[in-house]
Amino acid sequence: MDLQELFRSLVDQAGAKTVYRDPISCEGRTVVPVARIRCGFGGGSGKKGTQHKEGGGGGGGFVAQPVGFIEISSEGTRFVPITNPRDRALALFLGVFLGFLVNRLIPSRG
Repeated sequence: MDLQELFRSLVDQAGAKTVYRDPISCEGRTVVPVARIRCGFGGGSGKKGTQHKEGGGGGGGFVAQPVGFIEISSEGTRFVPITNPRDRALALFLGVFLGFLVNRLIPSRG
């Protein structure tokens, strides 16, 4: 498989169906799950002089994380985020810590 075929295959896999899954309908409501997709790739090669050693390698991967869902009903359409309490606590802690740090580093003019 050459590089173009590999790239085309990865693009096909990372389409809208990866982010927006099949809708689920029940009792007048339709729910469409939504995910955040990240991908990364790497590769390398090497060559050593007198012993004629060569090497190469590569890899890649995808990470899908659910972020919420779209709810469609007769009342309207809305996006409902999936929140993680640990993430909110971490954000609060970082905000307080950075506020304290800025307060200590910048002298008050009063």
